[in-house]
Amino acid sequence: MRHDATGGCLAASRKRRLHIIEAWISGAFRFKLRQEVKEMDEEHLNELARYRFGIIAPVIQGTYEDESISAYCRRITKKPMKLPDGREFLYKAKTVEKWISSYKSGGIDAITPKHRSDLGRTRVISQEAEQEIFRLKEKYPRLNATQIHDRLIEEGILSAMVSLSSVQRYIKRNGLKGAAPAAVRDRKAFEEAYFGGMWQADTCYLPYLREDGKNRRVYLLMILDDCTRMIVGGKLCYQDNAYNFQRVLREAVETYGIPNKLYVDSGAPYRNDQLSQICASVGIVLLHTPIRDGAAKGKVERNFRTLKERWLYGMDFKQFQSLEEADRSLRDYIRKHNTTRHGATGCTPLSRYLETNNRIRRPKSKEWLKGCFCNRISRQVGKDATLRIDGVSYDAPLQFMGQKVEIRYLPNQMEEAYIQYEGKKYPLAKTNKVENARTKRLPAFSIDYEKAGVSSVQ
Repeated sequence: MRHDATGGCLAASRKRRLHIIEAWISGAFRFKLRQEVKEMDEEHLNELARYRFGIIAPVIQGTYEDESISAYCRRITKKPMKLPDGREFLYKAKTVEKWISSYKSGGIDAITPKHRSDLGRTRVISQEAEQEIFRLKEKYPRLNATQIHDRLIEEGILSAMVSLSSVQRYIKRNGLKGAAPAAVRDRKAFEEAYFGGMWQADTCYLPYLREDGKNRRVYLLMILDDCTRMIVGGKLCYQDNAYNFQRVLREAVETYGIPNKLYVDSGAPYRNDQLSQICASVGIVLLHTPIRDGAAKGKVERNFRTLKERWLYGMDFKQFQSLEEADRSLRDYIRKHNTTRHGATGCTPLSRYLETNNRIRRPKSKEWLKGCFCNRISRQVGKDATLRIDGVSYDAPLQFMGQKVEIRYLPNQMEEAYIQYEGKKYPLAKTNKVENARTKRLPAFSIDYEKAGVSSVQ
C-alpha cells in the first residue's frame, strides 16, 4: 500500500509537471504570436482577419448544425487549427465567441488585429508576385520554391527582403506543391439546396470589338447561382481584372443579396487580397477551385457553352458599334435565360429562385455595402503630407506626415478616397500644387491639428 501510495504521488507529481510544461509552452507560443503580430504589416493583419472570418462564417451565415453557438465554438476548438502560415494553434472557445460577437457588431474591422507596423519593410508577397508564382507552377510544375524565389528576385517581381521561407509557405498554403495532378479526379455531382448557398463565377473570352478606331478583346464576367442556375451577374469588359469583377459582384449583391459562398478559379481577377477582404467584410466565404481543374466549376462552364450557342453564334459580333451596345444585348439574353426552363432542374431559374430565396441575407444598407467593397492599400505619407496612388498624388491631413496609413477607395471614385484611422475617416484630396503655393503654412512647432481644420468624414 505504501508503495502504491508513493507511486501514485509520483505519478501525480509528474502529471503536474507535464501540465506546467504544457502551459509554459502554450504561453510561450502565445507570446511569440503576439510578438509576431506587432511586426505584421497591414496586408498580414487583413489576412489574419479573413482567416478568423473563415472560422466563424457558419455562425454568421446561420449554417451551423450545433445546438447553440457555444456548442459550435467548443466543437471546433477541440483540435488545433492551422494558421495561415501553416503552423497549428489551439484556440479557446471563448476566443471564437468573442470574434463572433465582434464581427456582428463591427464587421471585418472588429476582428482585425489593431497593431500597425510603421517600419516600412517589405515582408509580404505582392499580388504581382502571387500571380507569377501561380503561372510558373502551372507552366512548370516541377519548379521548386528556391528556383521560383530566385527567378522572381532576378526579374524584379519580388523584393529581395522577402525570404525563401515566405515563398515556400505560400506555395504550401495554396496547394501548389508537386507536379501536375493525375488526369482522373474523384468527383461527385453536387448542388446547393437553396438560392444563395453558393455562387460560381468565371471569365469567358469573346471576339474582338472595334471601338474608337481600335480592335479590343472583349471579356464576359459572369456569376451563376449554383442551386437555381440563375445568372445573377454578367457584364462585358475590355479588361479582365479584379476591379471589374468587384463591380459585377457588388451589383449582384445589391440586387439578389449576400451568398454564403463564392466559388472561383485562381485567375488574377479572383485570387487577390482585395477580393478576399471584400468577401470577408460582406460575409462571404471565398473558395477557389483546384489548380488546373476547369471541370470543378462545371455549371458556369456549361452556362458559357449555352450562351455561345444561343446568343454569340447566332449573330455577327462585329455589328455592335460599342461595348455598351453589346452589353445591352447581353442583358437581354440574361433576362431570357432566367425565364427559360433549364434542362438540369426542370424549371426556370427565376421560378426556382422565388421558391428558395427565403434564406438570402440582405445588405445592411447601400453605404455599408459601398464601404465593404472599398479596396484597401497601405501608403507612406511623405514629409510634404502627400501620398501616391496609381501614380497620382493626393494631399493627406498633416498629422499623418511620415506615417504609414491604410487607404480605402473605389477605383472609379477616387474623389471619395479616405484614410481609415482608429474608426474614423480622413478625406484625401488630389494634389493641386498651384493652389498649395497660395496656402499659408503654419509653423511646425505651433500646429494644433484640431484647430487646423483636420476633421473626420462621418
